This record gives sequence, structure tokens and C-alpha cells, in this order.
Amino acid sequence: MVKITDVARRAGVSPSTVSYVLSGKRSISAATQRRVEASIRELGYRPHAGARALASSRSNVLALVMPLRSGVHVPVQMQFAGAVVTAARSHDHDVLLLTQEEGEDGLRRVTDSALVDALIVMDVQLRDARTPLLRSLPLPSVLIGFPAEADGLTCIDLDFTATGESCVGHLAQLGHRCVALLGSPPEVYVRGTGFAQRTAAGFTAAAHRFGITSTVLPCEPTRPAVRETVERLLRDHPGLTGVVVHNEPALPLLLEAFQQAGMRIPQDLSVVALCPDELAENAAVPVTSVAIPADEVGERAVELLMAKLNGRSVPDATLLPPRLTRRASTAPCGTAS
Repeated sequence: MVKITDVARRAGVSPSTVSYVLSGKRSISAATQRRVEASIRELGYRPHAGARALASSRSNVLALVMPLRSGVHVPVQMQFAGAVVTAARSHDHDVLLLTQEEGEDGLRRVTDSALVDALIVMDVQLRDARTPLLRSLPLPSVLIGFPAEADGLTCIDLDFTATGESCVGHLAQLGHRCVALLGSPPEVYVRGTGFAQRTAAGFTAAAHRFGITSTVLPCEPTRPAVRETVERLLRDHPGLTGVVVHNEPALPLLLEAFQQAGMRIPQDLSVVALCPDELAENAAVPVTSVAIPADEVGERAVELLMAKLNGRSVPDATLLPPRLTRRASTAPCGTAS
């Protein structure tokens, strides 16, 4: 194992000089710093995590607060988590994943333990009880998601309001006049989860603007629940020709249920989904979709957090615009033959 004394000997400096280069606690000449850094690279020296934390007063660990509540689609959540971990490692940080629904108590426990340097918080609700505490904590934080009142917070997410509007706009351009949003399970709306509420708000506002008949229905991602939802929707809205699906695990079941009900896609029914590209591309009928940019959101959340840790200013709000990709599941209204 390479030791700090080995680095010092190769660079022709004292071990304390190497420590100062690593911690940044004293000013070192540029030439000496370059020599030490070259020695570190050549020998493959890795500072002991505990010693590095003592030297810098940092743990080099970020907390990712990702409560796995009911109605949450875990595979998509883990895409965000994977992006955060990868980005954090590029900054020589590890990630402590917190999946329990502990709310404010969990945030206080992690902050008081000095285990982490900063927080990334997911599954943000419009009236999120954690936000007042996040404003007062000594640790910097970034939210993936937007509460209703985001003042004093740093937030990033896909612009879900614009996403709902974009989906309706696409269907309107194709001539559809009766559309539905099949959304997350009911408990997601009951909690006031931001991404679900904002998508529904954008969908409804755009439908009103285009003069289109619209409805929003939550949907449990089980075959019986999907079948019941589709039967109810077609019974109550016989003129339905377009749907937007914001429920990743229910998407394949919904496509199947509509087809079993005699609705051909896209001849009788155009379908747009909010989901990862892989899911849309590999559906029985490739689905027109707005991608969930988990990798970009996770990476940029870490970049925002590292900037805050290093004392740099960052924007309060970062909204990523929706990107709609047209595939085989949407067509002009009235193309049935």
C-alpha cells in the first residue's frame, strides 16, 4: 500500500507538504503542488477516507434521501440513484442511500451524525414537511422536484407542467378532441407528489386552451385495475381517441387492455407516455413519449451540490424542457379504416 511518505519522497518534499496539498489548508507554490500531484498520480496514492475527513472536516459522502413510498416505481427511482452515484464518484464522493420514510426526523438524524456533507432529496411533495427544515440545516441540499413554495431552496427536475402541455399539444395537432390522462396510483395524488400534480395541471390547462374534452384518472398498475379503468374510461367517454400515460409499470397493461377492448393503436387510439425511452421503444407498439431524463437530472443535481459545497452560487430553479419523440403509437385522428 502506497503511503504518504512514499509520495513525499518521490516529490522531494516533506509528508506535511503532501498533507497540505491534499487538504488545501496552507498555500503551496504552484510548482510544488504540481510535483506532489504528479507523484500521487504516478504512485496511485489514495488517501485513507478517515484521515482525509479529519484533514478537511468533510466526510466526502453525500446523502440521497429517496423514500420508497407506495405507488413509487422503483426501477425509475434507481435510475436517478445510479446517476447520482456515478456523478458523485467523479467528484471523489460516495453516496449514502436513505430509503425509509423518516421525514424531518431522518434529516435531523443524518445531519447530526456528521456522516454526510450534503443532501439530495427526492420524492418531493407540493406541501412537503421537510422543506422548512432543509432551509435551516447547516448542510447544503438540492431537491429533485419542486415544492409549491421553493423560495430558499435549490431544485431541479423535468418541467412536468410543460410536459403535460406538450403531450396534449401533440395530440391536438393530430386532430384529437377527446383525451385522457391515465396517471399514477391514487396514493401518489393524495400525497400531493409534485411531478404527478404538475403533469395533471399542465395536461388539463392545455386541453382547456385547445378546447379539447379531457379527464384525469389515477390508475393502479395491476391487470384487474387497468382493465376496470379502461372499461370505465371507454364507457364514460365514447369519443375518446387519445390518451397520455404517466404510469410506467401500467403502460404495457394499458396497451393490452385497450387492444382487448377493440381499440387499435394508433388507428383508433393514439397513445403518448411519460417514461424512459427504453420502455417506449420496446412496447408492443413503440410509444410516442416524453423521456424521463433521470441521468441528466441526477448528474446535474450532484453538480449543483458540489458547487454549493465549494461556496459557488447556483440557480434556485433548474427546469429541464420536455423532449417528445414521435413513434408508431400516435397518428392523425380519423385514420381508422
